[in-house]
Amino acid sequence: MGVVQRKSKLGGQALDYSSAGVDSASAHEGLSRLTAKFTTTWQHQRGTGRVLLDFGQPANIIDIGGQGVAFCTDGVGSKTLIAQMLETYDTIGIDCVAMNVNDLICVGATPVSMVDYIAIEKADPDVLEQISIGLTKGALEAGISISGGEIAQLPGIIEGYRPGSGFDLVGAAIGHVDLAKIITGDTVGPGDVIIGVRSNGIHSNGLTLARSIFFEKSAFKSGHKFDELDVSIGEELLKPTHIYVREAVEIMRSVPGLKALMHITSEGLFNLARLPATVRYVIDALPPIPPLFEIIQRMGGVSDEEMFSVYNMGVGFCFIVQDSSADAAMAIIKAHGKEAFRIGHLEASSERTVSIPARNLAVTKSRKLPNKPR
Repeated sequence: MGVVQRKSKLGGQALDYSSAGVDSASAHEGLSRLTAKFTTTWQHQRGTGRVLLDFGQPANIIDIGGQGVAFCTDGVGSKTLIAQMLETYDTIGIDCVAMNVNDLICVGATPVSMVDYIAIEKADPDVLEQISIGLTKGALEAGISISGGEIAQLPGIIEGYRPGSGFDLVGAAIGHVDLAKIITGDTVGPGDVIIGVRSNGIHSNGLTLARSIFFEKSAFKSGHKFDELDVSIGEELLKPTHIYVREAVEIMRSVPGLKALMHITSEGLFNLARLPATVRYVIDALPPIPPLFEIIQRMGGVSDEEMFSVYNMGVGFCFIVQDSSADAAMAIIKAHGKEAFRIGHLEASSERTVSIPARNLAVTKSRKLPNKPR
C-alpha cells in the first residue's frame, strides 16, 4: 500500500499520525518487546487460571473452572484534552466504558463489570463528579456495574490543557463467556458478509492528529463552526463513543451465522486483518463518510491511506456473518437504534488482506496474529 503525499493548505508535506507525535511503528515494536516474556507466566497454569487466547485479541479469556472470564483494559487517550478545552466532563466516562465493553464483546463475552482509574493533576471534586456522570451513563447503557476504582493525584506527571486541569481516564472490564462459545474469528470464510455499524464520529482514536490539524496548525478555537457540522468542532470531537453491547449480545444469542466481531479503533477497518483466518476482506460498499473526516483530510492534506489507518471513517463496529444471517443481524442492530450496512464480503486468499477498492487501498498482515497497539 503506497503512501499518497498531498500538499496541505497549511504548507509543507501532508500531515499524518507520526508528524502529530504518535509513532505507530515504534508502538508495535515496543509492544512486542513488552509482551515477549509474558507468556512464560502462563506455563505453570493448568485448569483454573489457564489463559485461553494469545496476545492480539481485543480481550483475553481465563478459564476459572469450566467457565470463561474475559477481561481487557483501555482508556480514552487524548480525548481528555478536548474535554478540558471545553470544560465539559460529563461524557468522557461514556468513552471509557465504550472502549472496554466494545472490546469484550469481540471474543463472545457478555460484559459484567468494570473499574476505573483516574490519574489527575488536581483532585477537583466538581470535575470528578462530572466524570462519574459519564461513567454511570455508559455503564447503564452497557448493562454493567462499576464495582470499584482508583484516583491518583499526580502533579508533575499529569499535565493538562490549562494548569491544574490534567487527567487521564482508564478502565478495566470483565465479562463472562461459555468456553464452547468463544469467538476468535477463525471460522470466517469466503462468502461471509461484513456488516458495518455507524460510529458516532471520531470515537476515541486519532484525536492527536485531529488536534494537531485544528488547534495547532490551523489555530482554530474549539468553538469554531464548520458549515458541514451541526455543532462546533470541539463539541464534534467530544461526541461519545457508541456502545455496541446490547445488539452484539442479542446477535450472539440469536443469530447462528455469527462468525466474528471487530471494534473499529486503531488501524481503522484494516483492523479486520487481525482476525486469524487467511482470507481477503473486501470493503466495497462503504456508507457515506461523515463530514468530520472529510474536513480532517482536507485541512491536513491527509492521504487516504492515513485516514483509513487512523480513523473509523464512519464505521464503529463490524459483524461478520454468513450471508443467510445478514438480514437478521441487521434487523437486530436497527432495533437497537443504530444504522447498519452491508459494507463488504470475504474472498478466498493466500494472505490475510483488507482491501478498499474504491480508494485503491489494501493492507496485508503476516500469518502471525499481531499484537494490538494500545
